[in-house]
Amino acid sequence: MPYTTELTAELNVLMQFNLKNEQDGIKIHNEAPEATIAAAKRLFDKGLISQDDGGYLTDLGRKAAEHTQDLNTIIK
Repeated sequence: MPYTTELTAELNVLMQFNLKNEQDGIKIHNEAPEATIAAAKRLFDKGLISQDDGGYLTDLGRKAAEHTQDLNTIIK
């Protein structure tokens, strides 16, 4: 199954989290691209982030972000 545009946007949001410091959250601002805003809302609905505009990673979200960032490192 190929990556969809929506999934790619979600992966890009997960890439923004600093995994070295759990106190670092992110904020998706209103002027962000619509695809990024929608991706954050989907990640929130999936239980991966704490707020629909970013916030912090949940436990499951941390695992997803770790895998996302590891995959990015591998394929670069």
